[in-house]
Amino acid sequence: MSTMTVSEAVLSRRSIRAFKPDPVPLEVLRRVMDKARWAPSGCNFQPWEATIVTGAPLAELQAKMLASPMQDPIEYSWSDPEVIPECKARLHAVGAAMYQAMGVGRADSDARADFVKNNATSFGAPAVLLCYFDRRMGSPQWSDVGMWLQTVMLLLREEGLDSCPQEFLSMYARLIKDFIGVSDETHIFFCGIAIGYRADENPVNGFAREREPVDGNVRFLGF
Repeated sequence: MSTMTVSEAVLSRRSIRAFKPDPVPLEVLRRVMDKARWAPSGCNFQPWEATIVTGAPLAELQAKMLASPMQDPIEYSWSDPEVIPECKARLHAVGAAMYQAMGVGRADSDARADFVKNNATSFGAPAVLLCYFDRRMGSPQWSDVGMWLQTVMLLLREEGLDSCPQEFLSMYARLIKDFIGVSDETHIFFCGIAIGYRADENPVNGFAREREPVDGNVRFLGF
């Protein structure tokens, strides 16, 4: 087991979009999930639920998604920030940097479409966490689920694993829930987390992702 500090896990974590085929040991995932139970949640609701899929069942689910249209209506909108000009510009800048790193030109629509399809196969990750929760939960509990998922990703990093949050999978929410035996009436599908070991040689994992300076987003009062 790694002796990585929390700071090292935070600073070395990134969203990985190309994974090695190496399987992820069940005992490692169980250890991560056991620790993640201690993530904070309002009134100790612990609203998160998940199924982790690998091997033949994962391949079967991914084949079903590739063969099916995205659902309509969608489960929820995760792209609303695009209506804000600054956020749309940021999205385009990140996309341009990612495609440039891969050597994919703006006019190469086939290559871009193939990369979008890679979302359905979780970029080759050998395991995928599928996160969902009770539809009766409101915005505060959605935040709780987000804190749990961040905890999971940092614990995965501590174990030498990598991850990528996948809101895109919500476009197949009903299909996913039906496949894993979760009721669409009672549960909302939140997102997937691709899990595995990063392919360091793949340029998509290395393009620069700048962070805002502390004073750009955080104020300190009364010190």
